[in-house]
This record gives sequence, structure tokens and C-alpha cells, in this order.
Amino acid sequence: MSDNTLGVRPSAGSQALRASVELLSSMRFAIALLTVICIASVIGTVLKQHEPAVNYVNQFGPFWADVFAALKLNAVYSAWWFLLILAFLVTSTSLCIARNTPKILADLGTYKENIREKSLGAFHHKAQADLGGDSASEARRIGEMLVGGGWKIKLQQRDTPAGPGSGWMVAAKAGAANKIGYIAAHSAIVLVCVGGLLDGDLVVRAQMWFNGKVPYTGGGLISEVAPQHRLSPRNPTFRGNLLVSEGTQAGTAILSQSDGILLQDLPFTVELKKFIVEHYSTGMPKLFASEVVIHDKATGEATPARIEVNHPASYKGVEIYQSSFDDGGSSVSLRALPMAAGMQPFDVQGVIGGNAQPVKGAGGEALTLEFTSLRTINVENFAGEGAGSGTDVRKVDLRQSIDARLGAANKTVTTKELRNVGPSIGYKLRDAAGQAREFHNYMLPVSLGDGGPQVFLLGVRENPADPFRYLRVPADDQGRIDGFMQLRAALADPAARQMAVRRYVAQAVDPSRRELTEQLTESAARALTLFAGTVGADGKPHGGLPALSDFMEANVPEAERSRAGEVLVRILNGTLFELAQLTRERAGLPPLESSTETQSFMTQSVLALSDAQIYPAPLVFALTDFKQVQASVFQVARAPGKNIVYLGCALLILGVFAMLYIRERRIWVWLVPQGDHTHATMALSTNRKTMDGDQEFAQITEKLIGVRPAGDHA
Repeated sequence: MSDNTLGVRPSAGSQALRASVELLSSMRFAIALLTVICIASVIGTVLKQHEPAVNYVNQFGPFWADVFAALKLNAVYSAWWFLLILAFLVTSTSLCIARNTPKILADLGTYKENIREKSLGAFHHKAQADLGGDSASEARRIGEMLVGGGWKIKLQQRDTPAGPGSGWMVAAKAGAANKIGYIAAHSAIVLVCVGGLLDGDLVVRAQMWFNGKVPYTGGGLISEVAPQHRLSPRNPTFRGNLLVSEGTQAGTAILSQSDGILLQDLPFTVELKKFIVEHYSTGMPKLFASEVVIHDKATGEATPARIEVNHPASYKGVEIYQSSFDDGGSSVSLRALPMAAGMQPFDVQGVIGGNAQPVKGAGGEALTLEFTSLRTINVENFAGEGAGSGTDVRKVDLRQSIDARLGAANKTVTTKELRNVGPSIGYKLRDAAGQAREFHNYMLPVSLGDGGPQVFLLGVRENPADPFRYLRVPADDQGRIDGFMQLRAALADPAARQMAVRRYVAQAVDPSRRELTEQLTESAARALTLFAGTVGADGKPHGGLPALSDFMEANVPEAERSRAGEVLVRILNGTLFELAQLTRERAGLPPLESSTETQSFMTQSVLALSDAQIYPAPLVFALTDFKQVQASVFQVARAPGKNIVYLGCALLILGVFAMLYIRERRIWVWLVPQGDHTHATMALSTNRKTMDGDQEFAQITEKLIGVRPAGDHA
């Protein structure tokens, strides 16, 4: 008896619990959760995850960066709300399975043979016919034919007005696996979610919540990090990165968190014996692999292995994947070249990623030099704008970056090719206030076009999100940067400028024409002084070609500027040529000859000297030598949920296939004697109405009772 029969009303608590279970196990609730998960997954795909906070500020601004941090959109898949939604989805789907599975299993074992004759007339697929044999023999015949067609049948004898036990019901069914597909598909959702939770950050988060583990935000040696930042080697699930330099060992992986890192101690160490990398002609890596030795911490056993992309090594349940490669602490030698007056060149040695070194800038300014990167191969795209055949597989268009130059030197010849331009060095110069600029200089000179001058590319950018802008310094006849640096130093020396002016005037004007000599001397000195530049009232340098342009606008009528400008530039080129000859004379080098190469060098020098006025650093560090040390970046993962996810995927495929391609069908044939013959009433039900179903019923009807259903014209 029910509570209502006894007059007892369900309590408010039981009603609320029943309503909650009903909501959790409903289809609409599961679909709503899936929708939120899909939206979150899209966000996690579009928005880069686990980036430093400054990257989000630079890209989206401080407001949206704070919003992303508050909602954990920068770490969607480990956010508490994402894990909570997954947990609710598992609960909802599990309740749905628990509620419906008993009904499905019970339905699988029934043939519904007790259906009434009148009910058969309500089906869409129905037919009637008179058969010649008695009802019992016709029932056996129909049953045997259905069994031969792959149906499962059950015969039931019933009482009829014609006599006790004279009627027969033939009940048959096929395609029961359709409902098994429902169970398999829903179980797959549960298994995939559970596997995802096991292999995600849930276990790590649980240790942070309940075991006092906190992310580490400092620096220093890994061995000196406190235990509260470390996870045990027995941690059941984790996924982190392990960087190993050639000739060294590492046994602690780094797990990135939104607010720091956690250190995962491994039950072994990985020793990198040799790193192998092969490149395509485009500069893209064709193969990178690692020859390693895995050392067991407990037994000391050494196991050699080779790890390649898509060919991981496995040890004690931990998979070791080749993720990428990096610099392992290459040693570099740099030559500091002054870009400001009063400074002398000097040499610097350092290690990529190693300790920063203090250097002195202009006026004794304290700077810090940080060695950030060394690239031994740089295959760059030199196709100009509109050159559709130029392709850069690394998505870095060097030509476009060069065209975004520091100043006016943008007259380059376009080419359509990929070229390896040799090694490059990346470094940062940080001032006393902690502000840093990033620099990227190529070691060897580069020709920007067919027959174009060889130039050294000196890149700079203010923010990591910005592209590099390049100062192009021409290489001298020895293929070095020294000729330009000597010319720049002489340009900053008033005495050298005065001597160059005298030499130029002596060659350009007959000394007997005193009035022209004085006038040309004054014009040449003014042009060279303006070009050399001064520091303006705003503290910024003002010189180069922009200074000459401003002078012309302020002192020459507009109608005469074109002609006067040509004269002034010709004077400037002549004095700079004499200045270059003077620097070579002081260096003990032969004078420049009049040739196409000399003209190209001087033209590019004028443009580069103009651009150098706004170069934002007092020193340029040129790479002179290096000793490369490679490092492998491995992803190490213990993923117990992997097999669960695989099982879930298999069940999902089977379940979807069963629900889409298997139709559940039931047939009833009611046989009752009428005089000397038997009257048959037949009906078919199916879970999906299709044209194939209509044709199948027509064929079965004709086969079983010898008639085609009404309305069928097949």
C-alpha cells in the first residue's frame, strides 16, 4: 500500500529530494551541462591556457586579464567550476542509467505476447488475411519462418469464442541491441568523464586542498624547493614537463598551475645521452629524437631507450613523450659595440638561460644583460608584400619585420625565397627600474635582394607581443660590422667631422675661389652636424635624415626645397664618404675605391646612420662565437584514466552505431479459427518509421500470410 492510501502525505524533504533526483537524471539537465562544457572547451581552445599573467595584460588589457583570472578562463580545464560541471554530468548520466537500465533489461526479456487483438488495429503497419490451415499449424509455420529470418519468437495459446485454447498469438522481436546501444552510449559518457577527471587536475587539486600542497612562485635550484611544493612519486596521476640537457640527468617534472608551479618527483631520472634533430629545407624540424638512459631511483637499474615523437618510452607506469626541444645552456661570446658616444667596445661571455650580467650604459647607467635564446638555424621568408609564392612555415615573415624598420631605410629589393640566414642571438637589456627591452641580432650579414648590400640585422621590440623591428647595418668590404661602427664613431666626433668637411671641400672646389670654398664649407659642416644629431629639449636624440628635412622646412621656401634638398643630400653623401675614408686611414686600411659595391655600402650607411639615431640602447651585442648545448623537453604522464577513456570511446562508437543503424522491431500475428479456415491479424511496431520499414513489412506480410498490406504498391 502507498502512503497516500494510508492518508500519510510525503514530507517536504522527501519531495525536494525526489524533485532533485528527477532534475539531475533528466535529459534537459544533461544537455544543459554538455552545452556549458562545449562553450568552456571552445574558450579553452581559442584562449591560450596557462600563459603568464603579463601576456594576457598585453593582449587584452588589464580589465579583461582580471576577468579571465577571476573566472579561471586562463586555466579552463583545471578550474573548479569546470571540474564541478563534469562531476554533475557524471552524476546526472549515472542516475539516468540507473533509472532506465532495469526497465530496458526487463523489456529485453519480454515479447509482449499478451497484447489484445483490438490493440493490433491501432498500429500503422497492420494487415489481415484468411489462411487455409488450422490456427495451431499456421502458428507453428509462421513461427518457423520468423526464426529462419533471424527473429526471436514466442507462441501463446489463448481461449476464444470458438473454443478454449483455439487462438494462437505469435510474438516476435528483432533489433533488441538498439536499447543496449542506449546503455552503452550513456555509460561511455560516464567513463570518458571519469577518465578525464582522473587524468586531469582533479587529483592534484585534491592534494592542494587536503594535503597542504601549494604552488611555488620563486626561483632557485629545484633541489632547494620546500616539500609543500612537491608531489610524491606515488602520485596516482599527473602530467608535467621535464627538461634535460645533453649529458645531464633530471628526475623532477614541472606541473604548471595558474598561480605557479608544482614539482612532481619521479621514481626515476632521465639522462639525455644525445639529442638528434633533422630539418627540412624550410627550417622546420623533420625529426627530433632523444637517446636516453632511464635510471631507477630505488634499484639503480639503467635502462637505455630512444624517444621520438609519437614513439614514447614507458617506465613504471609513466609514459615519457618527446614534446619539443630547447637550448640546454649554450655558451655564447658577444662583442659589445657602442651606439652612444664616449663608449668603448668590450667582450662578454655568458650562458643561455644563465645568470644575468651587469653592464654599463651611456653615462654610467647600470644595465643588466640577460641571455635568452640562441638559434643556430634561421630559415626566413624574404618575400615582399604581394609575393604570393613566398611561404614561411614558422609563421614569421622576416621581410615584413624588416620593413617595420627603425627609421627611413626601407628601400629594399623583394625576393621570393626561403633562406637560412645563419645563427642569431636573443637577449634582454634591463634598466635599474626593472624595465626590459628584447633584442634579436643575426650573427652573419644578410642580402635582402638580388645584388642588394649585405647587412647585419639588429632587431628590437618593447613588448613580447610586438614583432621585432630591424636596424639594417651594412657590412664592410671584409664582411664585418666594424666599418659601420667606426663610421658612426667618427660621425659623433666634431674634430673628425671638421676634417672630413675640409677634405670634401678641397676636392669639390678650386681653392682659388675663396667665396665658394667658405660657402660650401659652411653648408657641409651644417649638414654633417645636423645629420650627426643632438639631444633635444625632450631628452630624445634628433638627427639623421629627419633633422635635415626639418631644417629644410624651416629655412627654405617651399618652391625651392626640391632643388635645395638634392644639393644638401649630395653634400652630405660627399662628406660622409670622406669621413669613411678617414676612418679607414686611421685603421690602416686601403681607401675605398669608386665602385658599385662602395656606392651600395655608402647608400645603406647613410640610411642606417639615420635610423641608428633612434636605436633604443647604448650598446649592440653581436654574436661572435658559441658552443651549442641541446636539451630535450619531455612530457611525463601517469594516466590511469587512459584505459577508461579508451573503453568509453569504444562503448560510445558501439552505442551510437547501435542506436542509429539498428532498428528495434516487434511483430504480432493473432490467429483465430473461423469456420474451416483461420483468420490472421498481423501488426508490426518499430522505434523509427522509415521507407525501409514499410518495404520490410510488405515483404514479411506477403511471406507470412500471403497478402500485401493495403496501400503498398512495391
